[in-house]
Amino acid sequence: MSAFAESFQTAAHLILHADAVLIHTVALSLSVSASATLIATGMGLVFGAWMAVAHFPGHRQLTLLVNTLLALPAVVVGLVVYLLLSRSGPLGAWGILFTPSAMVIAQTVLVLPIIAALTRQLVADALRDGGDQLSSMGARPLSCALLMLVHDRWAVLTVVIAAFGRAIAEVGAVMIVGGNIDGFTRVMTTTIALETSKGDLPLAMALGIVLLLVVAVVNALIGLVRRGGQGSAMAGVR
Repeated sequence: MSAFAESFQTAAHLILHADAVLIHTVALSLSVSASATLIATGMGLVFGAWMAVAHFPGHRQLTLLVNTLLALPAVVVGLVVYLLLSRSGPLGAWGILFTPSAMVIAQTVLVLPIIAALTRQLVADALRDGGDQLSSMGARPLSCALLMLVHDRWAVLTVVIAAFGRAIAEVGAVMIVGGNIDGFTRVMTTTIALETSKGDLPLAMALGIVLLLVVAVVNALIGLVRRGGQGSAMAGVR
């Protein structure tokens, strides 16, 4: 039997028998990424909506900066958060470096620009189509923007799910600020990297399969949300 086939067989055994290490690692990954996405959503939706209606000197430069941060490397986020949370850093008194909390912060910073930038574009497009009607009714610019988010909730949900997919699949930031501590801060991506380097291919492959399944579910949800949004739009036209 080849090494690949043997590793795959063992990986399948780990998954089917709910290996304790596997379950803990997957649960921590989902918890960290979901928490980061939730926090980033609360901040990013409001910030993105505000950016869509705000007018001030430097607005164009701020928009350019947020759009540039869409391609922010995860390792750079990890480095910045590490420096902030280290003992000599300004947030060192928190004492959360190499904990899941630090990992949540890193992933929040990573996905926040995604939600903010896409929300800004979403609101700007929506306001061009129907913002005049709300303005004529006396609604303030930010109120108009937030109402547009409610109206385009399917598109907003797509943005949030995409951000979660970005968070769950990243490895650099959480490895730097989490320390990849066994049984405490190891998530799926960091464990795959570590176990592969150690030659423990079955566990790495099992986690890789689960991670692919999670990403597949995320993509399927995006498709369902888009179809739901299109169905709602058609119903509204009727």
